[in-house]
Amino acid sequence: MTSDLVIDVHGLNKSFGHKHVIRDFALQVRRGEIYGFLGPNGSGKTTSIRMICGLLKPDSGYGTCLGYDVLKEAASIKRDVGYMTQRFSLWEDLTIRENLEFIARMYGMKDIKRVVSDTLGQLGLTSRHDQLAGSLSGGWKQRLALASCMLHQPRLLLLDEPTAGVDPQARRDFWEEIHALAASGISVLVSTHYMDEAERCHRLAYIAYGKLLASGTPDEVLHLFRLSTWAVSGASAQLAALAVTLRRFPDVQHITAFGNTLHVTGEDEQALERAIEPFRADPALSWRRAETSLEDVFIHLMAGAPDNYQ
Repeated sequence: MTSDLVIDVHGLNKSFGHKHVIRDFALQVRRGEIYGFLGPNGSGKTTSIRMICGLLKPDSGYGTCLGYDVLKEAASIKRDVGYMTQRFSLWEDLTIRENLEFIARMYGMKDIKRVVSDTLGQLGLTSRHDQLAGSLSGGWKQRLALASCMLHQPRLLLLDEPTAGVDPQARRDFWEEIHALAASGISVLVSTHYMDEAERCHRLAYIAYGKLLASGTPDEVLHLFRLSTWAVSGASAQLAALAVTLRRFPDVQHITAFGNTLHVTGEDEQALERAIEPFRADPALSWRRAETSLEDVFIHLMAGAPDNYQ
């Protein structure tokens, strides 16, 4: 294994009953890297994360996490990993400090008062240390959950949709903290549905129906396909009718609404232009070439993915 790889897994599989949830999954994450993990609900992101961090044993495959064998040394992996779940799972009738001190005791840590105080300071929680966790807003609960993951100074953070349900400012503050942690050498694997968060990652992986479909830097993923995109703006009723019509054209792969604008995407630039040409003469519609976005790419990936529920 290359020395700077903190995650290096290959061919991981997991089934629940007759359902093959994860199929031949492979992933490599380097030290100090923020790796974004994307995919629709039910795609297998959480299952993959749990296999990597030792919470769930793969049916087959091999690899290491933090130098430990993912099949044989799960307990050792868990000691060096901070795992933040989708839902807030701390005790709402305890204060911020009481929550952290309780978790520190569970880890069997020494000098608990100092460790908790240092963590409170690092994540900007000192002024709220005596506030009940149940009274915190979503953003502050998120910060407390991150603090609980950092108490034992993990080398790897696994964050499962950590910013779901928090306001934009809290999301921005959270990502600034994540980048600071990565700069200190901590590796971060984060699952998200937000495209602006995907663009903040050093590398991305996209999973659908249990299979890894694409990976690379945001720019590499953006250019996986030679997609051509046009944006058309107009009245909402007119755009809705236009979308219905354009979906009948085989050279129009995807139509996505963004407010009063549609993104019309195809793989063949010239064929797409021929398809939309009759509609560009309509004075009520405003057409322009658009940059293909990560969201356009992911929608294209998803459209070509076989559904393992069928």
